Amino acid sequence: MTLLSRRITWIEKYRPRRLSDVVNQEEAKRALLDWINSWEKGKPSKKAVMLVGPPGTGKTTLAYALANEKGYEVLELNASDIRTGDRIRQVIGGSMKMGSLFGFRGRIILFDEVDGLNVREDRGGLAAIVELIRESTWPIIMTANNPWDPKFRELRDEAAVIQLKPLGEDDILTILRRICNSEDIKCEEDALKLIAVASGGDVRAAINDLQAAAEGKKVLTRDDVTVTERAHQFDMFKVLDRVFHARRFDEARSVTFLPSFDWESYYPWALDNIPSVYAKSMDAISSALDNLSLSDVVKGRIARTQEWELMPYMLELMTAGVALVHNKPPLARFVRLAFPERIRLMAKTKEIRQLRDTLINRLRIELHASSSEVTLYYVPLLRLMASSDAFKKKLLERLMRVMGYSLESVEKALGIGVSTGGEGGGAERESTKRTRR
Repeated sequence: MTLLSRRITWIEKYRPRRLSDVVNQEEAKRALLDWINSWEKGKPSKKAVMLVGPPGTGKTTLAYALANEKGYEVLELNASDIRTGDRIRQVIGGSMKMGSLFGFRGRIILFDEVDGLNVREDRGGLAAIVELIRESTWPIIMTANNPWDPKFRELRDEAAVIQLKPLGEDDILTILRRICNSEDIKCEEDALKLIAVASGGDVRAAINDLQAAAEGKKVLTRDDVTVTERAHQFDMFKVLDRVFHARRFDEARSVTFLPSFDWESYYPWALDNIPSVYAKSMDAISSALDNLSLSDVVKGRIARTQEWELMPYMLELMTAGVALVHNKPPLARFVRLAFPERIRLMAKTKEIRQLRDTLINRLRIELHASSSEVTLYYVPLLRLMASSDAFKKKLLERLMRVMGYSLESVEKALGIGVSTGGEGGGAERESTKRTRR
């Protein structure tokens, strides 16, 4: 390891340079690409996007990867450091009207941590950002951990909100292994798992812990790792246990303030466990499922209308609405919770869905079409062509060259030549459903 490499934090050294290097944020990547492509065609539905997610999920990284891949210069402003309206206009205002330097294709304006603004104390800061978005001739990306406060409503209205999901332990392990290989460090799997678990879904924390434990070593063992689990991180078992045992509104609602809380994952967990936890009271089951259903209705409304100020109501219905129900039966200190069957089935078809998503993304680029068009029209057409002896061989060989996949992988991506036991079709329907949303 050179002296220069030691001066560089691994966070920066191994920051993904292309969107394909960003782990397991496929929906966010597709939405971001669709948005920047609409800018390049001169028809953006929104001049700005807001990347939203817990700390360490890759919001800023995603912005820089997009800029690097598309050949844009990034002009970054951390909204929590430069707060007043006058200062924001001074730093950013002129640059929005100037061309890009050094041969870049264009410029992306990045407002990092916009939810760090205090509307009362930071004089005119929020209004200045809204004004600059409306006037800008360059695309604008904002990042935020929790922008659901009503005070950010005007800012959300100006942007397309793209949600990043918390990364799982397997995703973080993939990143840690990649770094160890690049640094030529032999790492025990138990050591990496300890770091991944302790990170609680925060990639930055995991990489920093890895560098602290492994830098300068050729071998990393479990004994070398001295990290402590971050107290604010809860897995879904702990989240549900706290909700079911909650006796007050604020106690149940408090889980939504955890950085690791993933409301999309929470829904199937609650849906599968309510009947068993409240088995002694049909009234409690009925009330809890009614409120959970209402939260899903609100979620659908948010997706259709982008009225993100409704988010608090959705979260209250799915937490306090599940916990504070009529005729709630007494619960044991430890309730038995089950892993959701839907997620279990999705895990079984994960490889096929990943291959299919890669195929869709590649076809989207080659055909200059949207992901929705590729999923609804082109993939079924390719599957039909592959069922014909006249086209099958040439089609599969072409897809193997384009994707760099084996014949078996291409067949899995198309859903042919392999038995999916009915699950592949379900995965395809789920992929189509996600694309339509």
